[in-house]
Amino acid sequence: MGHPKQRAVLGVLVVEANRRVTVDQLLDRVWGDQVPSRGRETVYNYVSRLRTGLRAAGVEIRLERHRGGYLLAIDDQTADVHRFRALATQAREAHDDQQAVELFEQALGLWRGQPMPELDTPWATSLRAMLDSEWLAAVLDHADVALRHGRHAELLPRLSARASEHPLDERAAGQVMIALYRCGRQADALQHYEALRHRLADELGADPGADIQFLHKQILVAEAGLALPRPLASVGEPAPAVQLDRAAEELATAVKQQWTAEAEIRSLHRPAPVRVQWSSTERLVTGEHEPLRGDILDLAAKFRRLATRQLVILGEPGAGKTVLATVLTLGLLADRKPDDPTPVLLSLSSWNPHREHLRSWLARRMVEDYPGLGNRKAYGRNAAARLVAEDRVIPVLDGLDETAPSTHAAAIDALDQAVAGGRPLVVTCRAADYEDAVRHGVILAGAAVVEIQPVELDDAVTFLTAGRVPGHTRWDPVIAHLRQHRDGPLARALSTPLMVDLARATYRDPASDPAELIDSQRFGNRSVVEDHLLGAFLPAVYARRPQPPGLPPAQARSYDEDQAHRWLTFLGRHLRNLRTRDFAWWRLVDAIPPPVRGIVFGLPPAMLFAIAGLLARGPAAAWAYGLSTAAAGFAAQSWGTRSAPSRVEFRFRGRAVEFLGRATIGVAISVVIGLLWSLSIWPVVILALAFGLGTGLPAWLETPTKADHASSPATTYAQDRVATLVFGLSVAVSIGLFYAFAISVSQPHSNLGAVADPFHLNRALSAAGVSALFGWFVFRYVGAACYGPAGFVIGGLAMAHHISLGLGLAAGALFGLAVGLTTALSRSWASYQVSRAWLALGGRTPLRLDRFLQDAHRRGVLRLAGAHYQVRHTRLHDHLADGRPLRR
Repeated sequence: MGHPKQRAVLGVLVVEANRRVTVDQLLDRVWGDQVPSRGRETVYNYVSRLRTGLRAAGVEIRLERHRGGYLLAIDDQTADVHRFRALATQAREAHDDQQAVELFEQALGLWRGQPMPELDTPWATSLRAMLDSEWLAAVLDHADVALRHGRHAELLPRLSARASEHPLDERAAGQVMIALYRCGRQADALQHYEALRHRLADELGADPGADIQFLHKQILVAEAGLALPRPLASVGEPAPAVQLDRAAEELATAVKQQWTAEAEIRSLHRPAPVRVQWSSTERLVTGEHEPLRGDILDLAAKFRRLATRQLVILGEPGAGKTVLATVLTLGLLADRKPDDPTPVLLSLSSWNPHREHLRSWLARRMVEDYPGLGNRKAYGRNAAARLVAEDRVIPVLDGLDETAPSTHAAAIDALDQAVAGGRPLVVTCRAADYEDAVRHGVILAGAAVVEIQPVELDDAVTFLTAGRVPGHTRWDPVIAHLRQHRDGPLARALSTPLMVDLARATYRDPASDPAELIDSQRFGNRSVVEDHLLGAFLPAVYARRPQPPGLPPAQARSYDEDQAHRWLTFLGRHLRNLRTRDFAWWRLVDAIPPPVRGIVFGLPPAMLFAIAGLLARGPAAAWAYGLSTAAAGFAAQSWGTRSAPSRVEFRFRGRAVEFLGRATIGVAISVVIGLLWSLSIWPVVILALAFGLGTGLPAWLETPTKADHASSPATTYAQDRVATLVFGLSVAVSIGLFYAFAISVSQPHSNLGAVADPFHLNRALSAAGVSALFGWFVFRYVGAACYGPAGFVIGGLAMAHHISLGLGLAAGALFGLAVGLTTALSRSWASYQVSRAWLALGGRTPLRLDRFLQDAHRRGVLRLAGAHYQVRHTRLHDHLADGRPLRR
């Protein structure tokens, strides 16, 4: 496959198989900070050669241009790395130990040395560390299963060697102890424990964990049950401690992948980030602590050396608090040991200390951002809450100042109570907000408080001129001005990393002239300079540039800067109205005023109900159906409570029992309906099939099985789309068929009483109860109050004479479609589709809003925080929400 770098490009695409990799990501991952001068053209040439090579090799692999990058479309079983992960997952889910052993051995047999050893970039180093961690986890899991099978004598040499390679790994040591004990070497097993205890005390100052201490006691008293393999042992049901260990390891993998990718998007390492220095604050906001000082690169090391690992990072707006928190998180993960707590970076903007305890909020947010933690089978009940309660995570909480100002003092008090006893914690906050909150409340007594210092002039110059082509002198007048006027407006403006970064982005075009910044008449004070850089950022990042060679015009995506500004301004104001910094796609519906929302969302189903009534009984029923459901839909869609996105995925394996259980309930419901409505056998059979399938389908929707991937807007969108279509379709088919049979083949004298034209009270009451339950399912209490009366009206309009089966099925199809549409529009995915179309009609957002947001993220305008987008900085967010004009 050609040159080593070309092979490295292919390696990156294989690792990210079936996912888009941008050109910038390829440059960063393959070349790091040594990108060639014509790097993008080099990538295009390599990709072209790879396509030719893949075609010549005759393999069924497609290398596609895809949304500003490339996507390698392959079968997951083709690449060893993905096949390894799939086999390891199957082994852990297997209910038969022998099968699990075989699957683990197949997975481990795929390893043939270090991946991409010739590539020496931060991404490659991180990838190798992550894969090594996955390999070790699979090796240890395999050993657990093999020990249960009585293979202790065979495994002992390998277990001993592995324990020597990982001398502080308690799980590896425990496996050696079990093997030694079962080989009749009780004294050696006890000696191995003592050696581990001394190493932990000498190197970490820690005692062995509770699990291995318990194992030591079992060996010490020669517990009978330990001598032989345990009879059970389904890999899918490990001990709770093992489940939690796995959750912690996979959470660490997910956090590392998430923030490594985000650091690449934000170009934190290309060029090197602005050098941010920090030191212990002189503000009266902390207790007695040893003075601290350092910069962005050594924060993780300094944090580890704190006696109590609690840290508050203060800084002015734009000082780099979020960047520092991100770099700290990645630094703590870089050489994390298996028993180390996992740093989890979360935005504090959604926390209200008056309503939710910090630990409860942490557990909830962790499940939202890493939904695999909600999988009970893999990690046990409440895995996220247990990780928090057992101090297996380090909360890195960004933006205390972004919570409501009235809660700041209460938030600090709640933080202080939650971390009592030395629990680890990192918090960032604007200095003035923190100082004001402490003045009216308490301090974080155990936390060291550091403050970010203004960017040094030389550091700003280094960042602005990084990668400059020799002989280019565009920045020279600016540099000379800064050195002569160190306290001038421009120098003060460029004292924060945000403004230095904006200046570099604004003037990255070789045709631009940064010397305009030294015009004292235009830029007479700091705020004018900053306002100019904030206003010029969007025109710079949305500037039209020539297409790269070989890129089809249809695949080029560009946005006009005025359009982008208008759309981003609307979204900024939308978030301001919601009093949040987090854009959640499922809350776009809240950008439509409630009365308008009631009409737009409530009218289409009502029209379908009306047509169904027309077919069933004529114009009078059409008006009754239409008006009652229109009123219900208007109120419920306007003021009802919508469900959050469902974080689920299809999973068939191992779900048969639950499916049959749910389907049985559906069959029972259909039988009861058949009896009440005096249906004949064949309609009841059909209803049983429909209701059984409809109630059984959700059994195939399961929380993601692993916690090693963070949530994102794309994943939550795809997961809720599946749930919406499943629920909508199942409800539509079940209710539609029931309605069709009720108006065409039910007996006039049913168990609900004889039909009385024009209104049947018993049927009206039963329909009202069912409709109220349906309303509660889709819109909670408001829905129940609205759809109950609508069901009363529809159910009471009984028919003295039935219509033909064909016409009944047509009316039932429309009725079912109306109910299914109502169900779908109550859920996040469908309401988002309608919302973005409605807002696009008014020019407030683009029709393909998701693509625009992905593009804005790639350009560095937005950043990702789990499933939410955020404007890259609160000052830029405020600038957009205020409707400030662009600066060209």
